[in-house]
Amino acid sequence: MTQRPSSRAAVRLIAAALVISPLLAACAGGGGVKKDTRYVARDVNTLYRAAQDRLDRGQYKLAAALFDEVERQHPYSPWARRAQLMSAFSYYMDREYTPSIESAQRFLSIHPGNKDAPYAYYLIALSYYEQISDVTRDQKITQQAQAALGEIVRRYPDSRYAADARLKLDLVRDHLAGKEMEIGRFYERSSNWLAASIRFREVVDKYQTTSHAPEALFRLTECYLALGVPEEAKKSAAVLGANYPGSKWYERAYKLMEKHAPSA
Repeated sequence: MTQRPSSRAAVRLIAAALVISPLLAACAGGGGVKKDTRYVARDVNTLYRAAQDRLDRGQYKLAAALFDEVERQHPYSPWARRAQLMSAFSYYMDREYTPSIESAQRFLSIHPGNKDAPYAYYLIALSYYEQISDVTRDQKITQQAQAALGEIVRRYPDSRYAADARLKLDLVRDHLAGKEMEIGRFYERSSNWLAASIRFREVVDKYQTTSHAPEALFRLTECYLALGVPEEAKKSAAVLGANYPGSKWYERAYKLMEKHAPSA
């Protein structure tokens, strides 16, 4: 799945609210990650300013490392809590999704009731969502994205994050249905009608609101006819006609039934 500018823009906009002060002085430029993050005892204000400055410059990897250093050097400071979340955000912006998830999860394990907890859940969900691959690959990440997005809707149903999570959940379900369809078509091409029908039935039962449902009903009609159960084929075709009467899939199912089971 390709990157979505809208997701990145939204998470960047929300993260702006977490920035402590617009008047923080800029730190000195130059140097790489190793130079800027090597262990040198620094007061929390200086260290956080350095991290924020790198973030403002779009140097996300370095910003994340510096926010991590805030937490490491000053674990009991109020700034350490904010640094955890800003580290997660910085990793996300750098497309380093695994450390972003880990940082956000660490924040939640220590501060589960914090007012910024919804944003941490949102970062976790987006980090999974951005990694969704095409339907030809394993869909474990897609399932993790679905679970994380569902967690936001369950925990914070009235939040600004829940609205976006619901939209993304629809896309995730469509993606998972597409995977089932791909497997079902493979079995169908191999004349493994029973295995194919199980996959198409999964789409009809679990993903009936997705764009794949009409085709799944047509494919079920094909499979049931091939299996010699025209009454079941008739039921699938009838459901298809009742719900998608103008679709090409119903037209094809109707012709198929007329040809192979006119008396069913």
